[in-house]
Amino acid sequence: MPEAEESTESTAPVASTASTASTSNASQTADAKTEPNKPNEPNKPNKPNEPIESSARTARGTGLLVTFVLGGLTATPPLAMDMYLPALPEVTRALHAPAATVQLTLTACLAGMALGQLVVGPMSDKWGRRRPLLTGLAVYVLATVLCVFAPSVESLVAFRLAQGLGGAAGIVIARAVVRDLYDGVAMARFFSNLMLISGVAPIVAPLIGGQILRVTDWRGVFVVLTVVGVLLAGLVWARLPETLPVGERHSGGVGEALRSMRRLLADLPFTGYMLAGGFAFAALFAYISASPFVIQEIYGASPQTFSLLFGLNSVGLVVVGQLNGKVLVGRVRLDKVMAVGLGIVVLAASALLLMATGAFGEVGLAPVAAALFVLMSAMGLALPNAQTLALLRTRNSAGSASALLGTSSFLIGAIASPLVGVAGEHTAVPMAVVQLAAGVVALGCFVGMCRPWKTGAGAEGAGS
Repeated sequence: MPEAEESTESTAPVASTASTASTSNASQTADAKTEPNKPNEPNKPNKPNEPIESSARTARGTGLLVTFVLGGLTATPPLAMDMYLPALPEVTRALHAPAATVQLTLTACLAGMALGQLVVGPMSDKWGRRRPLLTGLAVYVLATVLCVFAPSVESLVAFRLAQGLGGAAGIVIARAVVRDLYDGVAMARFFSNLMLISGVAPIVAPLIGGQILRVTDWRGVFVVLTVVGVLLAGLVWARLPETLPVGERHSGGVGEALRSMRRLLADLPFTGYMLAGGFAFAALFAYISASPFVIQEIYGASPQTFSLLFGLNSVGLVVVGQLNGKVLVGRVRLDKVMAVGLGIVVLAASALLLMATGAFGEVGLAPVAAALFVLMSAMGLALPNAQTLALLRTRNSAGSASALLGTSSFLIGAIASPLVGVAGEHTAVPMAVVQLAAGVVALGCFVGMCRPWKTGAGAEGAGS
């Protein structure tokens, strides 16, 4: 695959800011070189003055509302998982199931989100964004209702899988809509803004979950999730316009979707960003899966204390994400920022492993919580920039590209989830080992496959 190069002229329409038009030229050259625009129209250049449907213009014109809606869609995974986290020990007791089996309810939801994105992404390239999104939200609401009445842990695992399949539509289509509307610096900043909104979900969700457990049992958590799903579906129906013009949709079926994904995977830097983001997400999900047991069972914290610590870590992720979007983007190359984020993840995971193995003697909750805070905060540098740099290498298959990014992240995360419980509930070593291994692999994929010192077009175009 040819390396991305900088360009001296614009080759595609960009977002509504003048700075975006001047900084995304190089990324458009990379788009043209790494992927044909449409089936049967290879290497057709984008026209600078190509008209955009009025619905897309409307979406950009109501940026705050669209940001809120897309933020709500990307908040679906943390809402579905994090609000449920304080209830994991109670589910273990109520359903008379071992911790490793109960953790499979998280894995099932994550696997459903991964597989669902692989299907919904190409569907949205063919039929537009609204229809697949609304269908997915309907499935999500129905599956969440079934979780309320789950009689056993096995049925709960099955319903959580269906919940993940439906929730996948919001994740993958939200990213595709951003790619429809924005480019270059504007896209990088928009992803950071999404982190501000979707980052509120991990802060609020465990707090809400902890408070729900004060007045009811774990089933009440799913009642609240059902209400949130219904409200979000109504908001999408009423307020989110179609952003993919009919003329830019793919007419092919499964075969064309597979060919589009094959073209994307043949682009080595795209695959590198995809894997680096996926393994960084695995380190994050190892924390999500194991922290309820590490904080509550090993260190004796209450569900409310765990919720507060989890929320504090999410605040760190949001603040660093905003630092990335408001300060670093446009001043520092995105690949440099991403490298710093991955490096901090590795260092924080190393510190956690040393503490878990007793290298520093017996430590209390405070130093472990501090290391987890640093690791979570570094995700605000690694994850949004990995998504931006990958999507900068494609334009006309944004749904398929978003599906690959999401599927890889959730599948790798789903594998990490059961690994953190292999040694039982009374040691943090497996969590730290998984986090460290995932961070090292992510950094290796970024350096070895993306070769940021060579493939600088996308990063330079979006970051200088």
